[in-house]
Amino acid sequence: MAKVFRKKPTSVIRTNLSQPERSRSWFNFIKPIIVVLCLILAYGVYNQWNNWLSLLDSSPIKSYALTHKTKFTTNADIRGVLSEAPDLKGYFGQDIQELKDRFLSLSWIRDVSVRKIYPDRLSITLLEHVPVARWNDEHLVSQQGVVFDLPKDRFDSEQLPAFYGPDISSKKVLDAWYKIQKDLESRKLVLKSISMDIRGSWSIVLDNQVELRLGRGDWLPKIDRFVTIFPEIEIPEEKRLSYVDLRYEHGASVGFIQR
Repeated sequence: MAKVFRKKPTSVIRTNLSQPERSRSWFNFIKPIIVVLCLILAYGVYNQWNNWLSLLDSSPIKSYALTHKTKFTTNADIRGVLSEAPDLKGYFGQDIQELKDRFLSLSWIRDVSVRKIYPDRLSITLLEHVPVARWNDEHLVSQQGVVFDLPKDRFDSEQLPAFYGPDISSKKVLDAWYKIQKDLESRKLVLKSISMDIRGSWSIVLDNQVELRLGRGDWLPKIDRFVTIFPEIEIPEEKRLSYVDLRYEHGASVGFIQR
């Protein structure tokens, strides 16, 4: 008996998509476009945020209050800073960092904090440098070793010790001052000024106007040598001791000037 083979039906490929499938396909196509548009919109909002907030301001900032009393900064200084261009904006539109930068342009201001108080006021905290020495006879040095200036009519610096040196060395000179001052106190000597040249060579002046030329390196043994030889120095009549040069490995040289 002959066998009959029946052909299996072939699968049918659908060419028409259903409505949900067409929707998903269309969404996958436009999704990257939507993401790009959202990013552009977000950037535009971020970039124009301050401008939009400034539209809410009815008037510019009109007044300020200091959180504590200042020693060197006057109300005229503060008003002058706040009146600089560009003009003050309102509560929402005013950039706080811009105001901080204005105050820090005053040489004697060490740090500043500015806070906006709604609707049109500022709260200002000013931290000032405290002068501890004169610098190169023209400027001042702060407790942090920062060189700054003050109007001469606001502070008498004549009683301060004198520092000399390259401007970039102010912190190093200040640190050396405290160390040498402490060393001299134990020897009943008073330090009046200190200087360092561009080669790192040191010299100091005592309160009796005698200059000690210490040179480079450790100054302690040189100061000890001065204390040892000072009582033995014979000073000619009508003259006084001007300097003691201790830069030698042993001994020292001295100089005199007319009284």
